Amino acid sequence: MIPQISESTYTLLDSGNFRKLEQVGSYCLERPSPQAVWLPSQNEKVWHQKYAWFERNMTGGGKWCFSQALPKSWLIDFDSLRLKIQPTGFGHFGLFPEQKDNCSMIRKQIQKSSQPLEVLNLFAYTGISTLAAAQAGATVCHVDAAKGVVDWARENAALSALENKPIRWIVDDAQQFLKREIKRGKTYDAVILDPPSFGRGPDKELWNIEKHLTSFLALLKKIFSNNFKFLIFSGHSEGYTPLALQNLLKDILPEGHFECGEMTTQEFFAKRPLPSGAFCRWTHQ
Repeated sequence: MIPQISESTYTLLDSGNFRKLEQVGSYCLERPSPQAVWLPSQNEKVWHQKYAWFERNMTGGGKWCFSQALPKSWLIDFDSLRLKIQPTGFGHFGLFPEQKDNCSMIRKQIQKSSQPLEVLNLFAYTGISTLAAAQAGATVCHVDAAKGVVDWARENAALSALENKPIRWIVDDAQQFLKREIKRGKTYDAVILDPPSFGRGPDKELWNIEKHLTSFLALLKKIFSNNFKFLIFSGHSEGYTPLALQNLLKDILPEGHFECGEMTTQEFFAKRPLPSGAFCRWTHQ
């Protein structure tokens, strides 16, 4: 264990040489980080404390390599939530820590609303945005195409004592789900979305962000309620910069306040912010 680092939560220790070193609970992990174009601030002794590292291959996949044994899964505390961590074959482990500021905005917008809000979370993964919204008092619809990660999100809800909150758990292709909600006349007061570059729905529906995003956003506009309060759009796809996200949202949203930028996580030692994707947030005022 690296001195002064909590064993119960997440800490970005260092980054550089296109890699990042993370303390995830009791275990130190190393993963690719394409935007870490600088040199590490820490010496090899710190980096050698890793339990496992992810090596990406030429086809975009990869594998975990181990210097010390890891359990299949373990628990951490993060942003007032209790979460399950489990390394996956894609190099993820169930948490995107750069989403912390978005979660803070979600809580703030819900708590200041004078009436209860219904929130739609699309491409919702393991659910920290869903749980932040439910924790703040919203009714949430959580949609992801992968049954395994929806089950994981439900487990996180139970771990965080939120299993009895009004959360609707949906395994579905986001595009097909939107079309059915529109036919049903269903609307929402807020939307959270973090679309991947590529993906497939449960019935092999294809998602390609370059081909499908603009038509998807046109559908999304149809489920905004008359009380629509906020929208958070984040992503990690190449070319989808903060200003690009804002320009896309301006085509579908009414007048309001836009804020866009890079999602970041700050290193523990050097205090450098590591860029980890883009965001655009809109609020009605």
